[in-house]
Amino acid sequence: MTQAMTNKNQTGFTLWFTGLSGAGKSTISNILEKKFRELGLKIEILDGDIVRTHLSKGLGFSKEDRDTNIRRIGYVASLLSRNGVIAVTAAISPYLGVRQEVREMHENFVEVYAKCPLEVLEKRDVKGLYKKARAGEIAQFTGVSDPYEEPANAEVVVETNKETPEESASKIINWLTEHGYIEA
Repeated sequence: MTQAMTNKNQTGFTLWFTGLSGAGKSTISNILEKKFRELGLKIEILDGDIVRTHLSKGLGFSKEDRDTNIRRIGYVASLLSRNGVIAVTAAISPYLGVRQEVREMHENFVEVYAKCPLEVLEKRDVKGLYKKARAGEIAQFTGVSDPYEEPANAEVVVETNKETPEESASKIINWLTEHGYIEA
């Protein structure tokens, strides 16, 4: 268990979001970033889409490439968190095994499952990806033509079809406060 954080003596941790495309991982991460900065805390977001552009350019979507991408994100997050930064990751990270590997890289790791039924995500289809996946235009699309392995024991589960992004962010902040990761 970590000691509560203050700006002068911030203990880093990784807040690892997992969930299907469109479940709200990035949206909630951005809300948390604002709230953490208001508290004077150091935070970095490692968004899956952005990391793929810079850190994992050239990787495809095979299981091996996805695992490599998640290991890279996990490694960077572990460096940040051990140096007193809150590392927030927002990546689908579909496979249990590699998420467990990443958990083991960290001293302070909090998994957040952005849970939302596939049928709701397909109706939202913010980026039009589900429609393309169903039409066969995107191969190996998580939740449609590639598996997503739900976390069995995430520290926090936010149900983004039932909660607003702000409610989900508050739920996470409450959990972090109750468990001594932050002082709110």
